[in-house]
Amino acid sequence: MGKPTGFLDYEREDAKAVSPKERIKNFEEFHEPLSMEKQKCQAARCMECGVPFCQNGQVIAGMVSGCPLNNLIPEWNDLLYTGNLEQAYNRLHKTNNFPEFTSRVCPALCEKACTCGLNGEPVSVRANEHLIIENAYEQGYAKAKAPSVRTGKKVAVIGSGPAGLAAADQLNKRGHSVTVYERDDRVGGLLMYGIPNMKLEKHIIERKVDIMKEEGVTFLTGMDVGKDVKASDILKQYDRVILACGSRNARDISAKGRDAGGIYFAVDFLASTTKSLLEYGSLKEGTFISAKGKDVVVIGGGDTGNDCVGTSIRHGAKSVLQLEMMPKAPDERAENNPWPEWPRICKTDYGQEEAIAVFGKDPRVYQTTVKEFKKDKDGNLAGLVLVKLEAQKDKETGRVNMVEIKGSEYEIDCQLVLIAAGFLGSENYVTKAFQVDTTPRTNISTLPGKYATSVENVFTAGDVHRGQSLVVWAIREGRDCAREVDESLMGYTNL
Repeated sequence: MGKPTGFLDYEREDAKAVSPKERIKNFEEFHEPLSMEKQKCQAARCMECGVPFCQNGQVIAGMVSGCPLNNLIPEWNDLLYTGNLEQAYNRLHKTNNFPEFTSRVCPALCEKACTCGLNGEPVSVRANEHLIIENAYEQGYAKAKAPSVRTGKKVAVIGSGPAGLAAADQLNKRGHSVTVYERDDRVGGLLMYGIPNMKLEKHIIERKVDIMKEEGVTFLTGMDVGKDVKASDILKQYDRVILACGSRNARDISAKGRDAGGIYFAVDFLASTTKSLLEYGSLKEGTFISAKGKDVVVIGGGDTGNDCVGTSIRHGAKSVLQLEMMPKAPDERAENNPWPEWPRICKTDYGQEEAIAVFGKDPRVYQTTVKEFKKDKDGNLAGLVLVKLEAQKDKETGRVNMVEIKGSEYEIDCQLVLIAAGFLGSENYVTKAFQVDTTPRTNISTLPGKYATSVENVFTAGDVHRGQSLVVWAIREGRDCAREVDESLMGYTNL
């Protein structure tokens, strides 16, 4: 695929990023895509490697290697290289409902498994995908295509995150009448309110949702099923129901002084910023959780923690510190982590780059956690007592735990804490409303590899089913769930 000698003829070239000190002046996406001709050269680097691990999407050594959607990556790389962009879009859209999302926010598992990356730089798969989908919108390939025949079957999808949207898109294409219920004021779930604008501008989501509306999908916002709408009414009204309501039960930090003012969950902090930007066009004082002029501590080292760092800097934070309980990962692959496994290496993301540019140092502090939240006389957060951690192996279980190092405590000033420690599972009012069985982690349980719940005609997909995961996995779950729902409705499926 691609040019036979492309990987030898061309070096990898990525989209240029706006400098950190410049891009923090706004909340806009900050990468300048390559020209069409340059991106074709990048597609030419795709090797005729025989075994394309990029589209494998299977577990190797406990981690997924390659694309969970099994995207036909070598095929559309070749089609991009040869200039057949409409067919490239058709092949891309065959496996991925939302390349406009994944080409912006996916960590590119495909690139980590690229054969070209074994002894050099991998093919820029995500950037190639980005050009294909954006060109499709420009040229009209991605316009609405409503189904010509309707089946008369009605499906309700609870939740409009990537899993719910993917399920709705697939089932609508099949000809079923789909209604999506969303409790927030806008469609998108965590795409809308959990991922900041500089990674995914919201007009990108709205553009696709508008197409889905043209194709016949009905969206009902501000409808909190299980509270505003009874589950029994949904079950009576629809032939099938899909629960795709996410995993929004945030993991908390239990330490002395937790009730201090100025401590927020990361998703609430990020959502407040996005809502203010959407409502007013820019941040309006008093309409969002502000980090301006404050010493900010982010608890958690994942993507959401990084998003909190970048957002706090854009607010005008006085300082930003990011706490990670685990030791720093190696800068290069270890011998026990060979290709094509997912590389367990330290990644400096955009938020950390910005912190280095603004404050002169990496905001991350490893093997550290909060021991106490210190309050001022009004009960608001004034500082933190931090403690260092070390890894200790449990003699009975063999499990490695991070435990406090006695005498390592120290205090810092802090007026805003953002907890980005992940999620524990579903919010149980939905699962209780539909009376579905759940796992010990409160995720909705199904048979392995299946999506039907313990309640007849009720299915599930996404984070509420598999636990907190990536957008690309949510899309895969939504597609697979739609296939199972379609088969239960029609006796067979062609999805």
